[in-house]
Amino acid sequence: MIRIQASVLLTLLSAGLTCVAQRTPIEQQLTFTPYHVSGIYELGQTVGWTVTPGPVAPTYRYKWTIRRNNAVVLKEGKLDLASGDLASSNAKIEIVGDQPEMIYVAIEPYAALDTPASATTYIGGNTGRNNGLYAVGAAVAPEKIGLSTPRPADFDSFWAGKLNAQEKVPINPVLTPVPTDVAGVELNMFVLDALGSHTHGYVAKPAREGKFPALIQLQYAGVYALNPHAAAQHAAEGWLAINVDSHDKLPSDPSGNIPKNYQTIGNTDREKSYFLNMYLRDSRALDYLLTRPDWDGRTIVLTGGSMGGQQSLALAGLRPEKITAALVCVPAGADTNADLHGRKAGYPNWPSDNAEAMKTALYFDTVNFAPHIHAAVMAGMGFIDTTSPPAGIWTALNQIPGPKEPLPMIESEHDNLTPQKGRACPARTGEILGVLVKGGEFKPNGLQP
Repeated sequence: MIRIQASVLLTLLSAGLTCVAQRTPIEQQLTFTPYHVSGIYELGQTVGWTVTPGPVAPTYRYKWTIRRNNAVVLKEGKLDLASGDLASSNAKIEIVGDQPEMIYVAIEPYAALDTPASATTYIGGNTGRNNGLYAVGAAVAPEKIGLSTPRPADFDSFWAGKLNAQEKVPINPVLTPVPTDVAGVELNMFVLDALGSHTHGYVAKPAREGKFPALIQLQYAGVYALNPHAAAQHAAEGWLAINVDSHDKLPSDPSGNIPKNYQTIGNTDREKSYFLNMYLRDSRALDYLLTRPDWDGRTIVLTGGSMGGQQSLALAGLRPEKITAALVCVPAGADTNADLHGRKAGYPNWPSDNAEAMKTALYFDTVNFAPHIHAAVMAGMGFIDTTSPPAGIWTALNQIPGPKEPLPMIESEHDNLTPQKGRACPARTGEILGVLVKGGEFKPNGLQP
């Protein structure tokens, strides 16, 4: 087995903690006030926003497009903020919500105010791109949003076969101590044998005798070195913490020769899909956790954002008897066939014009794992998220038979684009973890009106 020298680990840790430059604030020419502050509407209610000038005086002319589930155009119009007539119908965007759906409104500049000619470039906007684009979103009867595509008849037997095959593979854990500056913590790198690949990551625990609740952290999309400090910090809080690399590589390795387009690998064959071994590696990390004598035998929490949320929901559905809670922020991988059914699909962006890819995607879609999830679930979704579209997240939540807590973030795009608008989800995750680590129970709040 491969072992890593402590000096190399320290170098990588230092590199991972390099400060990231602060983003320059993006100018806001428009402000949107929703008719319902919650962003949630019932069937038949008017969904709408009042539009007023923002902190920066408007310099562009804007047009807007209302789309159902960010796919089907329902209504279009233009804004007229130059007149100062904020009572004008032109200063409102509204539509009646006539079915369970997510409403997405794109507000785009098309010319400067002082000229009818189109500008070559635009700045500003609230979507984190500084290209002039604004977006607002709302939910209409979201707890009634149903499946867009039937679950494959052999979904359960396919995954049962894979888990049974992996069960026959010895785990063969190899641990390598890793130095940490977090006091009172033992930190190790681990590698495990899995079906067709190896599971890698960090495991950390309080440096004392005892049995501890377990936290499994799963990773967002990309290929990168994991931060061992994060696992150590969770251990300092009292967790037996396992941070799992999404790829078959050392967690200290920033690349591991993993293709950057890994999500496209095998997307027309469920036996070759990159996500097959990824999900099996996640399950193998759970297998390893269950063997540890320092686990308390009761609590296992899954958490992750974006693709990490995708993996969390998949694992919670694959191994429902073992998971206590799944706390996910903007989980990806839901409603993968959405583009075929009047909805906008998101990451991993399987090609909708390829019938085999659409068929394969269903075996890795969180929506199809959801019916088996027994754990309490908290899921945050951004109402203008184009990477993890909220309609898909609602669809997955609505298939979960157990208790769940939707956390709408009505102004948020994906967390890498508008991180400041998505802070409610990691904050709520922290609150729940604080309860669970002390032996308490997470009781989901349900949808708040």
